[in-house]
Amino acid sequence: MANRPLNVVLLVGEDTGRHLGCYGNHYAHTPNLDRLAAQGRRYTNAFTHAPVCAPSRSGLVTGRYPWRYGAHHMRSTVIDPPRLFTHELRDAGVHVAWPTKTDFNFDPPPDFADTTDFTWPQQLPEEPFFVYANFHVTHESGMWEAHPHQGGVPFEQRMAELPAELRHDPADAPVPAYLPDVPEVRRDIARYFDCLALQDLRVGRCLDAIDASPARDRTVVIYLTDHGRGLAREKRWCYDAGVRLPLIVRWPGMIEPGEVCDDLVAWVDLAPTILSLAGVPMPNDYDGQVFLGEHAAAAREFVFGGRDRMDAVFDRVRFARSRRYHYLRNGYPALPWSVRQDYQENQPTFQAMRRLKAEGRLTGDAAVFMADTKPAEELYDPAADPDMVRNLANDPAHAAALAEHRAALDAFLATGPDLSALPESELIGRGVVADRLPEYRALCERLPEAYRVGPELAPLTMQEADAYAASITG
Repeated sequence: MANRPLNVVLLVGEDTGRHLGCYGNHYAHTPNLDRLAAQGRRYTNAFTHAPVCAPSRSGLVTGRYPWRYGAHHMRSTVIDPPRLFTHELRDAGVHVAWPTKTDFNFDPPPDFADTTDFTWPQQLPEEPFFVYANFHVTHESGMWEAHPHQGGVPFEQRMAELPAELRHDPADAPVPAYLPDVPEVRRDIARYFDCLALQDLRVGRCLDAIDASPARDRTVVIYLTDHGRGLAREKRWCYDAGVRLPLIVRWPGMIEPGEVCDDLVAWVDLAPTILSLAGVPMPNDYDGQVFLGEHAAAAREFVFGGRDRMDAVFDRVRFARSRRYHYLRNGYPALPWSVRQDYQENQPTFQAMRRLKAEGRLTGDAAVFMADTKPAEELYDPAADPDMVRNLANDPAHAAALAEHRAALDAFLATGPDLSALPESELIGRGVVADRLPEYRALCERLPEAYRVGPELAPLTMQEADAYAASITG
């Protein structure tokens, strides 16, 4: 293809769901991302394989599912990680600028990039180039009053860059069915949209720098996010709100303005696609496939993903998603969704949910997340039930869909190594990952009795989860 672009810019928002104006959200103020979508293609069925940052990024940069090589636990450290797709780019003479967040569940080797101090806006590298830009402002901690991850700066001070007319009124905040409609939740949602508006401003500066460059028409711009919004039942969980994400691609001369595509795209597809756009061969051990350009593979029938240990809380969930249905398999249904996890306990929304549960005032769909156990299987029809609060797994009318997705997940899990099936102690003993369990053992604190759901102490390991499940099932 004579006019194939040689350059790629990857813009990555943190903790950001499909809350953009171009995805139909009328509460959002995202004119720059909406402009990017108007100039390119918006994907409606794009999914990460993990609803939390490090496992999500690890699959994106290696083209492999994180449980293939040991990066599946949030906050683990793989001792001998695979090559990154950036190594392939550099070997082919592409300049790689990666100045911002890595967080791959392993330390990238020094040769993964040419430049790690690149900042926007400035002149782009010499062609051909790949540039990565991360936007931290929408991180879960961005909704909190002050937190070390936000430099300890109060929220209003962090928002000084955002014009007053772009701030969001909590009274108008859209509250999903699985969250209680209380002031704390509305404030968190409004703050998230403030942060998203600020992310959009910063994305706009990047787009302006690209548009002002002579390389503009030879540069593919890709915008996506690592996982969903940092609220209960979104980040860390495998529902649409945690794993179905925005994906926008602008490719001048090759993608018509305003295109919309409903193909299923997986985050492990990014590495092979970026290599293909740059004319670089794909390694044969990738799990992903090319979804764009002359080498695009046939559209997927399913995408797959899951979650494992989150810091100090063990769990194991896997999902299979088709265009029509979303299927989840909870490997530890005896463990509730709301086991104490140190980081999320800082979230005002989560604090409000615990308080309302203790007071007997958490009701309806919002009460489900605080249940004592999970179902072994869940099946949802997202078009009819976008908040995924109507589990169809036991509905005879959807038995065929359940069987189809169950079989698809079984077949997928049988395709390659699945290190998540092994206790972490065995992975440590084999030298796959470093021993970080003592670090997270220290975070296994007890909740006040009135707020407790599930085990007194969150299970840190598979063995502890098995023991708890046995204790309540007999």
